[in-house]
Amino acid sequence: MLDLQIAAILKQAQEDNAPDFSDLTPEDARAALNYIQEQVQAPAADVETRDVKIEAPNGTVPLRIYSPRTDGVKPVLLYFHGGGFVIGGIDTFEGVTSSLAEKTGCIVVAVGYRLAPEYKFPTAVEDSYAALKWVAENASDINGNPNKIAVVGESAGGNLAAVCALLARDNSGPSIKLQVLIYPATAPNPAEFSSYEQYGEGYLLTSRSVDYFRRLYFDQTQITDDYRAAPLLANDLSNLPPATMIVARYDPLRDEGLAYAQRLTEAGTHVMVTEYLGMTHAFFTMTGAVDAAGQAVDQVASAVRQAMAR
Repeated sequence: MLDLQIAAILKQAQEDNAPDFSDLTPEDARAALNYIQEQVQAPAADVETRDVKIEAPNGTVPLRIYSPRTDGVKPVLLYFHGGGFVIGGIDTFEGVTSSLAEKTGCIVVAVGYRLAPEYKFPTAVEDSYAALKWVAENASDINGNPNKIAVVGESAGGNLAAVCALLARDNSGPSIKLQVLIYPATAPNPAEFSSYEQYGEGYLLTSRSVDYFRRLYFDQTQITDDYRAAPLLANDLSNLPPATMIVARYDPLRDEGLAYAQRLTEAGTHVMVTEYLGMTHAFFTMTGAVDAAGQAVDQVASAVRQAMAR
């Protein structure tokens, strides 16, 4: 059964005749997401912020660094936002990223990876891994501990967090203490999973939007043979950091997230899976409108704190 707060949001969207992202240009879809987040996200927490730009292959990437107002060297959490690799940015989810800094006691680094269609795959992956390496190499400059790094991502960002964990393993670092994957995009073909059809219409994220984002980000051949596009394609999922996996019941991406969690478990990686039964895709950032979003942020913060204490 749908959560009542989520159901109210869906009803309001229907009454407003809100367009599907797939019916919009990328520019209009970005504006629409920013407007939505302004309505449903809690205000930014009281933490210090500063913006930097780092070098990545063929360009630069903006980072926003959130620092708790406490003394001492702190663990570091990299946050990769959602948005289908096409929409969203470091401004869009500031309520969540600042809250994670406050709740975890970590330096939170929000990664403004470049978006499609202007920058197609694998630009987002290269930007994200460049950010991970930059954090490890420059941790002292941001009062961070290079030996205590977590990666957190939701939706497209969950894909990037998972891929960064794989790249770090295959390239001898940086070391990651925890990967948090929130309804991640992991599959080369989401339509193979029953949740894609079952929840692909009427529950915020539609299968049409998923297809739209994928067309803008990928060339078709890239999502059939490259685990950087779809981590379920990786032959080996062993020797990866422990994972916290969050999925939503009414989400077309639910089953591919669960499939990745199962693959990780079979490979010997410790995985903690939570399915939020009344939720849809994108609920995690609705911290100003949905109680369960706050609970999920608290859960992630707790998992990060526990990982960093080990």
